[in-house]
Amino acid sequence: MSIELKLSRASRIYHPSEPLEGKIIVKSSSSISHYGVRLTVNGSVNLQIRGGSAGIIESLYGVVKPISILNKSTEVRPSGKIGSGTTEIPFSMYLRQPGKDNLERFFETFHGANISAQYLVTVDIIRGYLHKTLSATVEFIVESDKADLLERPVSPEMVIFYITQDTQRHPLLLELKSGGFRVTGKMSTQCSLSDPITGELTVEASAVPIYSIDIHLLRVESILLGEKIVTETSLIQSTQMEMSVII
Repeated sequence: MSIELKLSRASRIYHPSEPLEGKIIVKSSSSISHYGVRLTVNGSVNLQIRGGSAGIIESLYGVVKPISILNKSTEVRPSGKIGSGTTEIPFSMYLRQPGKDNLERFFETFHGANISAQYLVTVDIIRGYLHKTLSATVEFIVESDKADLLERPVSPEMVIFYITQDTQRHPLLLELKSGGFRVTGKMSTQCSLSDPITGELTVEASAVPIYSIDIHLLRVESILLGEKIVTETSLIQSTQMEMSVII
């Protein structure tokens, strides 16, 4: 006997205003009696441990309790029987009740180095005290509705920056300390996750040859512990830029 949850979308991406739809697939060699088929949707924000050396946030695991952000349950089928063979039971559940004031806040699905916002849908076929409840769980992904955005998408905001020997906190070569260098540029600080990060960079002067320039994309995760904000940064991606020399 087996039970499977299959969502209507292969991507498993849903918005709060849309129904979470799919079907429950039960395979059994004989008919079974049950006391109801129940569907439960849970969302929570958690600290997680991925192994390796513990960071600042990771060290607080067990101190900061999971935060529940969604908990809804509905009966898909009342008490009865499920026949032998393969049985498919369709389901549909709204994450946010339509036609009502939308006071519920949905965090988008996020899986970081230390923090995760996760949504799970679970089906339980209750079989009474003498039989074990049959269960299956699947994660689905929540993306915010456009109407939930505080502001409409705007053009990328460009920020100007510069890098010199005086802005560096780590030890430098003696040639760089004496001869110096100056790199200027600008880049966008507001953009959609589906859009590229754009900008430009100019090496105005350098006392030593530059063989490569790497751009690091960092993830910053923060939690509120009492009156203190604990923050940790981790590397997501490193990209080497192509260089062109103007003579």
